[in-house]
Amino acid sequence: MTDFPPARRGLTLQVALIIVATILTALFAVLASQEPIGLRFTIFILLTGFAFFPLSFLVYWLYSLTRANYSLDREKLTLTWGLRVEQIPVSEVEWVRKMETLASPLALPFIRLPGAIMGHRRHPELGPVEFLASDSKALLLVATSKRVYVISPQDTANFMQNIQRAIEMGSLSPAEPQSVYPGFVVVQAWDSMLARYLWLAGLFLNIGMLAWVSLIIPSLGRIPLGFLPSTSAGEPVPGAGLIMLPVISLFFYLTGWVSGLTFYRRPDHRALAHIVWASGVFSTLLFLVAVMFIVVTPV
Repeated sequence: MTDFPPARRGLTLQVALIIVATILTALFAVLASQEPIGLRFTIFILLTGFAFFPLSFLVYWLYSLTRANYSLDREKLTLTWGLRVEQIPVSEVEWVRKMETLASPLALPFIRLPGAIMGHRRHPELGPVEFLASDSKALLLVATSKRVYVISPQDTANFMQNIQRAIEMGSLSPAEPQSVYPGFVVVQAWDSMLARYLWLAGLFLNIGMLAWVSLIIPSLGRIPLGFLPSTSAGEPVPGAGLIMLPVISLFFYLTGWVSGLTFYRRPDHRALAHIVWASGVFSTLLFLVAVMFIVVTPV
């Protein structure tokens, strides 16, 4: 059987936060592009960075919630939460109980949102505890010899009964325990020479473009950004607006890097992951050409 954590409230909130963070990032970037180099420009760039910073976490939390499930059969209990996968042999499950039955309370992770209750805590009686849940009002504890996992199936009572029934029945062919962490995928991909070269090429191109644009902005006057319907260059804007191109390029590169990791987890999708990473390098080159074109285009 497969159960899914309650997701509606978390999805609504996380999508709303992603939209707000994206709008604020774009707004501050546009405001920065309209300012000359100075204090206001620096402030708007910092605000752009602060607004952009949580986006990667929010997107990953949203991805994790849409992919989260708890799968149980006679041999194993599999907890899937984004790129995190924990396969627990049923024979290793010691007990299952609801959160409210604990004699001493268990604190939730410090950083959490509805739909994203993830992280680690230590309990004086239970020891290390890992949260893979979405709803703080429907938490179920699954204890093994190594640690306790906190999950939130939709039907807590039924899921707890099914686990207890599987423990009582015993497994016919015990499964092997398996733990997959998001960082493990990065290590695996880094071992691929092609992936490593694509990552470094994209990273160095983006950092180089950002550094180059930052150096030439003070010497620029007004530059054309965009085109009119007649295909002629649009109205010139302050040279500081050129910083938008390397920032947007870096955003696309990081988005592609994360997307490639999600594909790389499956061996049959690794070719697609390399295509995504190669596309990121190619798009960075296009942005670099665009910057060069803008710089040399007479106003």
